[in-house]
Amino acid sequence: MARIAGVNIPQNKLVRIGLTYIFGIGQKNSNVICRHLEIPSTKRVNELTDEEILKIREFIDQKFTVEGDLRRETSLNIKRLIDLASYRGSRHRKKLPVRGQRTRCNARTRKGKAIAIAGKKLTPLKK
Repeated sequence: MARIAGVNIPQNKLVRIGLTYIFGIGQKNSNVICRHLEIPSTKRVNELTDEEILKIREFIDQKFTVEGDLRRETSLNIKRLIDLASYRGSRHRKKLPVRGQRTRCNARTRKGKAIAIAGKKLTPLKK
């Protein structure tokens, strides 16, 4: 089993797809890694030699910030914004969208499940 950056890469996946299981490496960076190390795009993870796995591991350690370090860096950036009391930091603190999206009818992903307002009955119109 290939273990790169603390993540077990699935055996039957293509190498360029398997590398995307690492937090911080997407399809573009995965293709860059394969192209730079001259790994064919049709090769699967279980077909990699120990030498190739070692090359991938060293290349990722040199060129990319991944997994725990990247998560820590991201959380520290958010904490810094909150401590500065910037507008973006206040939006993070209130768990609202940070980048200008509307919140009147959307933003359920960020705000969480809708909460029903109790005691809000509509009275019928009088004629």
